[in-house]
Amino acid sequence: MGLRHLTGRAPSKATRRLAARPGGIVTRRRGRGSEIDDVRMWIDGDDIRHIDRNATARTGQLHTRTFRDERERAVLLVADFRPAMLFGTRRAFRSVAAAEALAMVGWRAAAEGGRIGLLTIGTGEPNFVRPKGGERAMSAIVGVMARAHADALAEEDRADPSLSAALETAVGALPRGGHLILASGLDEPGPGFDEVIRAATTRISISVLLVTDAFETEAPKGAYAFLSRDGRRGWLSGRKETRAADQRRARLTALGVPVVDIDAASGPERVAPMLERLDAAR
Repeated sequence: MGLRHLTGRAPSKATRRLAARPGGIVTRRRGRGSEIDDVRMWIDGDDIRHIDRNATARTGQLHTRTFRDERERAVLLVADFRPAMLFGTRRAFRSVAAAEALAMVGWRAAAEGGRIGLLTIGTGEPNFVRPKGGERAMSAIVGVMARAHADALAEEDRADPSLSAALETAVGALPRGGHLILASGLDEPGPGFDEVIRAATTRISISVLLVTDAFETEAPKGAYAFLSRDGRRGWLSGRKETRAADQRRARLTALGVPVVDIDAASGPERVAPMLERLDAAR
């Protein structure tokens, strides 16, 4: 919630959504839109043409449908909280850095009038929040993301599930023309990852916030002892200038996916300006 102020300088695009009509005068779009946004209780003044018969019959009380402009782009934030992301050697875990970056992206999208949703990936069932507009929607997303991360920390160590399977779920939750923003270290992408990305980019746009830890890219030579949460002990070998992160970036670039590199050691103040690159990718 406290990262919201870092997006305050973002220019609002709400005034740019103008009516595409002929003539010499530019006007705002008018009308209720044609895509159903929600079903709520009937209040005096609502249009009787929008009564939802199913909800009315089920509850015995009048309900009406609300609509949104289908031209407003939906943004789905995908947070990778799988076990490999619960790791960090400086400042924060990679999972925390991913959540911070997604929160800043979400607050900016909310300020611009977009619809924002969330999908968290872990070893259990994913948490999904349907894209909605407004600051209240973003506040709810922050709460769900925080609870999902706490649940991930409380779980026993397990092997990372496939990232490609979760991405298929995320892509299916977005309407055509939506924007999927994945924050991940791209560990264990799984079989068919490239095919999922290629198929998805025919109907939506995808951007990746590639989160790395300093140990992955700048580990000094040597052997380092580690202790896992379940009591396992072992050793890690550090080699100068490891290129694993570069390989992941090259793979995404070859797929035509815009990438923003996020160093988990960098604070939100340093990351915020980098996230402005996402605007050019939309």
